[in-house]
Amino acid sequence: MANGRPPDPADWAVMDVVNYFRTAGFEEQARAFQEQEIDGKSLLLMTRNDVLTGLQLKLGPALKIYEYHVKPLQTKHLKNNSS
Repeated sequence: MANGRPPDPADWAVMDVVNYFRTAGFEEQARAFQEQEIDGKSLLLMTRNDVLTGLQLKLGPALKIYEYHVKPLQTKHLKNNSS
């Protein structure tokens, strides 16, 4: 467990995802992940378009969330599971 969350984002519950974004400084935006019931598996499947339009977030925070958080988590997950 890292920060109270399983190390693999695929194992995160909705509240793990919410807490991840709260910890990253996206308190307001974290609510959208909770409202849309985005768990770890869903987070790893999200596209840039999902984050930018599907969550109804302001563009600036949505871009940062995708580029600096969602995409790196997806990349790390793929690397860890491709071996």
